[in-house]
Amino acid sequence: RMSHKHGGKGGAIVNVSSAASRLGAPGEYVDYAASKGAVDSLTTGLALEVAAQGIRVNCVRPGLIYTDIHASGGEPGRVDRVKSMLPMQRGGQPEEVAQAIVWLLSDKASYVTGSFLELAGGK
Repeated sequence: RMSHKHGGKGGAIVNVSSAASRLGAPGEYVDYAASKGAVDSLTTGLALEVAAQGIRVNCVRPGLIYTDIHASGGEPGRVDRVKSMLPMQRGGQPEEVAQAIVWLLSDKASYVTGSFLELAGGK
């Protein structure tokens, strides 16, 4: 419906990947990293396919964020355990990821497509 060729006004898609897709997550979350690598490929390919139809496709790559994903993986304190290895020395908040997504969906990012926004504290 967003496509110009179908009468749409264009639009924006934001995929959620992970910094793990770039880092590989050896010894911890290799399978997760691989699945997020697929999201990265989808983002790049789809951005190229639909740009001329007025659709922007971008991706955020959160790093260590205070969410329940670590608890469900058996390590609820993981962010606090490893945050000292990050240049910013802290984990991220879900609201920080949400704000980045809102920006990418907005008209303020109207010339941004096929891009990856790292939200990983500098890592």
